[in-house]
Amino acid sequence: MARNPAVAVTEVEEVVVGAAPAAAGRATDWGAIIGGALGAIAVSIILFTAGSGFGLSTVEPWSFANRMPETFAIGAAIWLIVMQWLSAAFGGYLAGRLRAKWIGSRTDEVLFRDTAHGLLAWALATVIVAALFTLGTLGTGAAVVATEGAPVAANAAAGAATLTEEAREAAANFSIVTAISLLVGGFIGAVAGGLGGYHRDAL
Repeated sequence: MARNPAVAVTEVEEVVVGAAPAAAGRATDWGAIIGGALGAIAVSIILFTAGSGFGLSTVEPWSFANRMPETFAIGAAIWLIVMQWLSAAFGGYLAGRLRAKWIGSRTDEVLFRDTAHGLLAWALATVIVAALFTLGTLGTGAAVVATEGAPVAANAAAGAATLTEEAREAAANFSIVTAISLLVGGFIGAVAGGLGGYHRDAL
């Protein structure tokens, strides 16, 4: 059979066009951040309740009318620190693990974004808890003053000379411990976010 000289054979190269890399999208995944923050708050509530049940905390989780700072114990301080660190680690890990995987980004950029998501989840959870606690404390304090009135003022004036200095020192110590614990908690949340991202990319 003779070949037709008018027919030419041309090689066709097949090109597969995929989706754009996820790295070109948004750098912040707020769904993962909110999920991590909610997880951190839930762990805080569980540990806070357990601490009160076992006598490791001087405050009750479901009541904002608790004892004054002078009754703050060392055991309660340690338990609150452990509670903050564990909740920060859990929330940061969730944020890093649930964050959308980016393809085509450098390893250091991926690590930075994972740790940033863990830090943001810790920050959001901390702000929410602090806001709720402040609102509850203000509401309870106003109710106590309105119901007890003059007897409370008289009793406070009688014991103010001996309790004011102790309360001030206890409040200062509590503030310092809380600030240091929060800073370490933010660091733990960021590291946990990086670990969660590492486990996500390892799949």
